[in-house]
Amino acid sequence: MTIAAAPFHASLDALRATLSFAAPADAVLSRFFRENPKLGSNDRGFVAEAVFGVLRHKRALDAMCGGDPTPRRLLLAWLARSGHNVREFDSVVSRDDEKAFLGTVKGFKVDAMSLAEQAELPDWVVTELQASGMADEAILALGRSLTQPAPLDLRVNTIKMKREAVLTELEALHIGAETTPYSPFGLRVAGKPQINRHNLFKEGAVEVQDEGSQLLGLLLAPRRGEMVADFCAGAGGKTLLLGMLMASSGRLYAFDVSEKRLANLKPRLARSGLSNVQPQRIEHENDARVKRLAGKLDRVLVDAPCSGLGTLRRNPDLKFRQTAQSVDELNAKQTSILASAARLVKPGGRLVYATCSILPRENQGIVEAFLAAHPDFTLKSAEGILAEQKITTLHCGDYLTLTPQQHGCDGFFAAALERKG
Repeated sequence: MTIAAAPFHASLDALRATLSFAAPADAVLSRFFRENPKLGSNDRGFVAEAVFGVLRHKRALDAMCGGDPTPRRLLLAWLARSGHNVREFDSVVSRDDEKAFLGTVKGFKVDAMSLAEQAELPDWVVTELQASGMADEAILALGRSLTQPAPLDLRVNTIKMKREAVLTELEALHIGAETTPYSPFGLRVAGKPQINRHNLFKEGAVEVQDEGSQLLGLLLAPRRGEMVADFCAGAGGKTLLLGMLMASSGRLYAFDVSEKRLANLKPRLARSGLSNVQPQRIEHENDARVKRLAGKLDRVLVDAPCSGLGTLRRNPDLKFRQTAQSVDELNAKQTSILASAARLVKPGGRLVYATCSILPRENQGIVEAFLAAHPDFTLKSAEGILAEQKITTLHCGDYLTLTPQQHGCDGFFAAALERKG
């Protein structure tokens, strides 16, 4: 099919704005669509697919472009590698040099690239993964899995509806879905239906949540009537999950430093039907509101600020917006936040440290340093905790480490720590 000029040039404008990496790609695209309201839904789909396609495969596309990876050449290269033959470019390419370029792209040998280019990961990330002992084949498989678009996962709010009933209702709406392989309340939806338009979402029976994120809540495993904190609550996806696991009983604190993020939690909380959640904005991890709860909480979840490199399927621009130096700063923050959150845990209580990162120094490195500095905490087997909840097919050992190529979800890490009684 011939590439139409209008969506091509719209894609080029959107790509130019995105490649500054001054803001998240999804935010840049949202603004672009607001500023170009005359774009039809098909053209918007073309633009979004093109921009994210270039971001997902930019390392290989850079190599194909030689020393001249302009936005136009990157877009042409992505389209050429996406199955379009040279004749389909007639409406957007007239120059002989660009036609020759398209032929070169078509014949480009991917195996001539470096490991980092083939894996679509920054050089520094590959160096760190190799230093941790990860084999090159595993790095390549991980990197390539992170270039694939993520599926749409839902979490059923079992306070309002059973998973089987939600499946039946989705089927009636002609939305294909299947149960997730690990989470007992997860559903994986076929395609990209606008689930927020349906009553299932509006009435709080389902929330959009990656299966890996659901498993983090199951690792904390809060019980009815307990005192629990989500220490870095953000917009509250995991908070709502924890409240559901507690059957809306006990007390659940949702702490965050961002008023805006907590504001985004409010409509979700209203839909959920939960009554045990207390959102609280704090100035920092050592806020007086936090200190008042020292030694009083049964369970604390620390979903720490991190590089987000486990979410590249959704946010491919992150690999160009993070650096080894920015991770250094995150490591200091992660160490401080984990130490502060640990003070809240009472003897016998559980602390879960989690990230959506694939970097060992944000994961095992932080936990090992914490355990060395806090002999009153011990590491619990993540596999054992999940098995207690009848999740017996996930073999992860002491740490919960999830990857797209192995588990079909985002890249996540979590460790369960128990304070000695």
